[in-house]
Amino acid sequence: MSGHSKWSTIKRQKGANDAKRGAMFTKVAREIMVAARTGGGDPDANYRLRLAMDKARSINMPADNVKRAIEKATGAGGDVEYEEITYEGYGPGGVAVLVETATDNRNRTAAEVRSIFTKSGGQLAGSGAVAWQFEVRGLITVARDGVDPDEVALAAIDAGAADVDTETDPIEIYTEPSDLEAVRKALDAAGIAVEEAESAMIPKQTTAVDAEHVRQVLRLMDLLEDIEDVQRVTSNADIPEELMEEYAG
Repeated sequence: MSGHSKWSTIKRQKGANDAKRGAMFTKVAREIMVAARTGGGDPDANYRLRLAMDKARSINMPADNVKRAIEKATGAGGDVEYEEITYEGYGPGGVAVLVETATDNRNRTAAEVRSIFTKSGGQLAGSGAVAWQFEVRGLITVARDGVDPDEVALAAIDAGAADVDTETDPIEIYTEPSDLEAVRKALDAAGIAVEEAESAMIPKQTTAVDAEHVRQVLRLMDLLEDIEDVQRVTSNADIPEELMEEYAG
């Protein structure tokens, strides 16, 4: 299951410039709006909204932006409604790819996603063709710096985590979706700084990507991420860390 957070780290590194940061703000604002519209604007009563607001803080999104997004979603200043649609497809080397979107125009989004798959040597597939290869899990990451991985693992397992990968950087903690908040709170109470906590689509099995297709696969994911309507791209690609870092550099 490892590698999910490595790709997330690369995205954050690539998103350091102002243009990329603005795009990240837009995506997270949409995530906040969808969460607030479906579950209300109180983060204490809406766990999904609280996760989205945590993500906003992790990218240093201004508090005013967060407030405006919640107000728009709950009827105080906006009439745009975003629909959540997940597209499924195959990338170079046969890797499975999920593209989660929040859009106000499904025809535009579908055309953009299909175009990127085609141009990148992939193929958009029908509903259900790829999703069965993934499962929803809670994912918590903890930076390795200054922590004992074994202590993190013990605290997480005691709190109800299903699995911990102490070999990754950052450390990856997996939970059942319903246990995500309880495990996060337990880690906070134990003085362990949580880097990110989110509901994630995790591949049940991975597909090894040979050197010939690595750059094509990562380029496909990059181009999909650059679509404004796209919230998250997940694949089952098993790519060696050194090749990921080489691409990021």
